[in-house]
Amino acid sequence: MKRHVVAIGQGLALGLLALADIVLIALSLVTAMLTGLGMIFVFTPTIRLIRRRTMLARELTGRWLGTPVAPSYLPPPPPPRPQPDGWYRHERQLYKTPRWPEWNNRWKWLFTDPATWRDGLWLFLNPVAGTFLLLPFAVAGCFLAAPWYPNPVATPAAAVAALATVIAMPWLLRGYGWWNHLLLSPTARSVLAGRVQRLDRVRLEAADSQAAELRRIERDLHDGAQARLVAMGMTLGAVEELMDRDPAAAKALLAKVREASSTALTELRGLVRGIHPPVLAERGLGDAVRALALDSPMKVTVTVDLKTRPESPVESAAYFSISELLTNAARHGGAERVWIDISRQDRTLRVTVTDDGSGGADPSRGSGLRGIERRLAAFDGVLAISSPPGGPTTAIIDLPDALTWSEPETKVPMPRWKLVVVGLGWGLGWLPLFPQGLVTMVAKLAGADAFSWFLALYLPGPWQWPMIVFNILLGLGMYGAALALPIAHARRHSMTENTIRSLKLDR
Repeated sequence: MKRHVVAIGQGLALGLLALADIVLIALSLVTAMLTGLGMIFVFTPTIRLIRRRTMLARELTGRWLGTPVAPSYLPPPPPPRPQPDGWYRHERQLYKTPRWPEWNNRWKWLFTDPATWRDGLWLFLNPVAGTFLLLPFAVAGCFLAAPWYPNPVATPAAAVAALATVIAMPWLLRGYGWWNHLLLSPTARSVLAGRVQRLDRVRLEAADSQAAELRRIERDLHDGAQARLVAMGMTLGAVEELMDRDPAAAKALLAKVREASSTALTELRGLVRGIHPPVLAERGLGDAVRALALDSPMKVTVTVDLKTRPESPVESAAYFSISELLTNAARHGGAERVWIDISRQDRTLRVTVTDDGSGGADPSRGSGLRGIERRLAAFDGVLAISSPPGGPTTAIIDLPDALTWSEPETKVPMPRWKLVVVGLGWGLGWLPLFPQGLVTMVAKLAGADAFSWFLALYLPGPWQWPMIVFNILLGLGMYGAALALPIAHARRHSMTENTIRSLKLDR
């Protein structure tokens, strides 16, 4: 009863919303006419309004009707980038500011997105579909008005119709949810197009990040090790001139050269560690993060629960993301303690970094956090930040499909009785099936006089056919048991292994 009452309330709300869409339809028609006359500036706000309405429909469909509907829109275009001369190009036009290129890209994105036109089709047809949700209320109105009519059949018929529509309300809502899912859910083509656009954006961001990293390495080499090596060469030239005239001064210069070489070697090691730490390549992510924690001025607790190593690029992305989070905790959050947990969730590598800093971290304002998101995006990774003012700050990194099962599969032998049954089935199943079963049946049908080894034919007449059928079934049963027992044992063992793995992951 409660379910039907809730369904009636939900149907009334969705039906009234569907009727209210008529106003938005009228606005869309006016926008279409104005856009056709050249006033395309009204197109973008109207489409945004329609998308808000369809997003509300998706949310209500998932929350009330139990049919989740994911957004089907293509990713928004990236912000325009200036050329080397500072101008912004859009197709064949140049602009001084990014305002108009961004507006043109957004307008083109909204106009060419197939989901925009599916939203429009849903908007125009939704008042018709939503009318069916108001059908029970119309029938109930007929029931209330029936006593005023002289026809004695009107009241019972209206009562039965009202009761039937109320009972059918959950199914009407289910059909309405299917209707919303049909037009508002993403198609395979839109999913693929969104995936391609996202990969293109990730590729550009990865190329920019790689170029910036190369510039950083070049700058560090030029300002650090290269300058020291040049100074060492000049100092060694001075040593050659002073070797005969002033050996003591030459020895002092050689000592400075030794110090400079040691400093240059330290800088080169630091540079290599910034590219790909040797401990990460040799010992894995857990030990590399522990080494990172030892160098941190904060008190860092590291917990690692990994039985397999992810691929080297994934390890590198996770390591440098953790390094950036530690830097942010010390520099911006003023944290004193940090907890790092590295674990697996099925095949997902999960890293949780929690600090007791002041909080307030916002990826939209911090270039470091945006850099982490760009680094993780190349592997479909996700960064989730919870940083209320006053702390604590918790950052969760998820890298899907980064881990695989490497536990060796242990073969559990079958019990002895099953082995005996399998052996007897394959070894002796032919005996009752063929000579005592099928061949005896053929001999019986042919009216053979010589009974030979046909044991069933030695029995009295009423017992011959039952014995033949019994032998055939016995042979088939023996072969079936010999075939089915190993398959069932392997399947049961596989289910047990999966259960054990899921229990380990839950822990």
